[in-house]
Amino acid sequence: MTNSILKVENISLAFGGVKALTDVSFEVKQGSVFSIIGPNGAGKTSMLNCISGRYRPNSGSVIFNDQNVTNLRPNDRADLGMGRTFQNLALFGHMSVLDNIMVGRHHQLKNNWITGPLYWFSNAQKEELAHRRKVEEIIDFLEISHIRKSTAGTLSYGLRKRVELARAMALNPKMILLDDPMAGMNLEEKEDMARYILDLNEEFGITVVMIEHDMAVVMDISHEVMVLDFGKKLICGLPDEVMADPHVKRAYLGIEDDDEDEQIVEEAS
Repeated sequence: MTNSILKVENISLAFGGVKALTDVSFEVKQGSVFSIIGPNGAGKTSMLNCISGRYRPNSGSVIFNDQNVTNLRPNDRADLGMGRTFQNLALFGHMSVLDNIMVGRHHQLKNNWITGPLYWFSNAQKEELAHRRKVEEIIDFLEISHIRKSTAGTLSYGLRKRVELARAMALNPKMILLDDPMAGMNLEEKEDMARYILDLNEEFGITVVMIEHDMAVVMDISHEVMVLDFGKKLICGLPDEVMADPHVKRAYLGIEDDDEDEQIVEEAS
């Protein structure tokens, strides 16, 4: 984890007169789990949207794998190895789990409108089988074989979150952006999701940039943590260092008294 896979340099973003981000800079080391935390409205999702290309910042730059991607479209960034999940689920509810995950492989298909119709006489069949094998590996990894043929819209919230992670993995990303991956989950589902995130980071070597509100999860699995407050970076560093910072305690935990701070930080960790 010595090289930086992502560099965000002096990003500012405003919607009319409302400043969502102000001069935010940070780096994410390759192979790390990097968490972004902060109160509601701090600019966390806006930052992920700037990184993934959904928003174009008013100023600053996004460098991914030593390439300036600030002006690239989201699909172009996906081609470079950037995956994304969303706080609000973005699955195709009428499609099966398998088909939803296969959508994540679409940008890697080489056959076109000419060779595709010649399915049995070109390499289109061989290509589809190769992609299906990759998808089946992801399904096995996330332990969702039992729902592979189920309609996505009929699944529980926790399972749909897992399917969305599977689709992001199907992009074969070098870095994956996770927006509140454990929101709305019960304790057991959170533990499972935390394990999957750690495994995809350690076994697949995928860098993870994650927004998460559960401080116990953040403290347990993150290598580095950045805190945003009102669109500005408060601090970025190791989890213990960040949680010990007095500015973070005031902005994030909302308390002033040192003794009470220490007790809450211990409970969060």
